[in-house]
Amino acid sequence: MSTPGTGLGAEVEPIPPEPVRVAVTDAAAELVRKLTEMHGPVMFHQSGGCCDGSAPMCYPDGDFITGDADVLLGHLDVGLERAVPMWMSVSQFAYWKHTHITVDVVKGRGAGFSLEAPEGVRFLIRSRVLTDDEFEALEAQIAEAKAAAKAAS
Repeated sequence: MSTPGTGLGAEVEPIPPEPVRVAVTDAAAELVRKLTEMHGPVMFHQSGGCCDGSAPMCYPDGDFITGDADVLLGHLDVGLERAVPMWMSVSQFAYWKHTHITVDVVKGRGAGFSLEAPEGVRFLIRSRVLTDDEFEALEAQIAEAKAAAKAAS
């Protein structure tokens, strides 16, 4: 989902029309499209600390290996054929599960290994607490997905 954001002169993000856990500002979506042209398909992993604090890190898809220790938060619609997956570690998700995350971009250089570093900008997150209705709907989606996966196995 692409929404106006607060980075690089954009506006504050409206509450999305359906419950989603992640979104992207127009400015960040434009940068992701540019990075995709340069590097091929990309992915995000929400960093839990270390080099860039808690910055969303953008990597060529598959360069950051995800597995059972990670949660797929959702897919960012940046205006490409393929939506961009966004991941977070399970342990970090335990603290962030009540939070809506918007990926934004601001001027300045981050200190990590994220693809945007040479561009003179850095990705960051803007967050808000999910409403009770959003949280319940997202939890229901998770339960349905688990039930479907169990039935398929």
